[in-house]
Amino acid sequence: MGSDRGGTAAVKQNVVQAASSPLTGIALKVISVAIFVGMSTSIKLAGQVPAGQIVFYRSFFAIFPILVFLAFRGELRTAVVTTRPFGHIMRGLAGVTAMGFGFFALTQLPLPEAITLNYAQPLLVVVFSAIFLGENVRSYRWTAVAVGLLGVLIVSWPNLTLFTSGAGMSDKAAMGVVAALAGAALSAVAMLLVRKLVHTERTATIVLWFSLTASVMSLLSIPFGWQSLTWEQTALLVTGGFCGGIAQLFMTEAYRHAEASTVAPFEYTSLLLGIAVGYLVFGDLPTIHTLVGGAIVIGAGIFIIWREQRLGLEIQAAKKASSPQ
Repeated sequence: MGSDRGGTAAVKQNVVQAASSPLTGIALKVISVAIFVGMSTSIKLAGQVPAGQIVFYRSFFAIFPILVFLAFRGELRTAVVTTRPFGHIMRGLAGVTAMGFGFFALTQLPLPEAITLNYAQPLLVVVFSAIFLGENVRSYRWTAVAVGLLGVLIVSWPNLTLFTSGAGMSDKAAMGVVAALAGAALSAVAMLLVRKLVHTERTATIVLWFSLTASVMSLLSIPFGWQSLTWEQTALLVTGGFCGGIAQLFMTEAYRHAEASTVAPFEYTSLLLGIAVGYLVFGDLPTIHTLVGGAIVIGAGIFIIWREQRLGLEIQAAKKASSPQ
């Protein structure tokens, strides 16, 4: 889910872009997306489990593959060393809350719909960057954001009971839509916090601190209704946690092999995988609203990625032109 992608934003920001093997980078990215969809599937199969309890399993059991990876690279001893613990805690608070909303939405909505609504996150990053960071966002990107949010509205429309009649499942789905959008917004906030952390912190430190703080913070939700789990539910949630950690690692490696602008668009393969898994595992067929709205959101997101790349190239060219030779 998008809350997890927001959680792994450090991967994109703090990795040296070797760009030596684009095909390898793309392959690793698609694998990471597939594993993230597997994580979401495991969590959805676990049934109606409190969101805070899901966050704990997702965060705590993700730590183990990350620790193995850090030990393999010889970075385990220094991974938790930081001069900015408060920044990590604030990022963890935003990320944990986003994750909770996202997982709640996953229990209330069909898989393709939950995935599609999470695509609002990169659109909201642009909005929040302009509001909170003072970034200069030009008309092209504002237009893409507006179009993308229109796509989100199209996906959400059938489930917003404010505009439809009926109750029961529609009310439940409406809560899922609101939770998914709230999760996307908080995930965007978490990404902005990561943008500040990457100036001084390593990827390993950011990822590990998030998993640790998320595990601890999720325990605060125990008084609000954790429940006894069956062995099957426990196995599914543990699997989801391991999948989340492994997917983070594959995503890290993807951005080591290729430029972000090359790899990032393949994030949207999650919708195709979500539709396939939703149909084969849960018997969910995507609605015309999901397909049309999803296509609009994906198009807007890809345009923003392309525009970011162009602006980056322009900035690099300007720096080269102004640098003493």
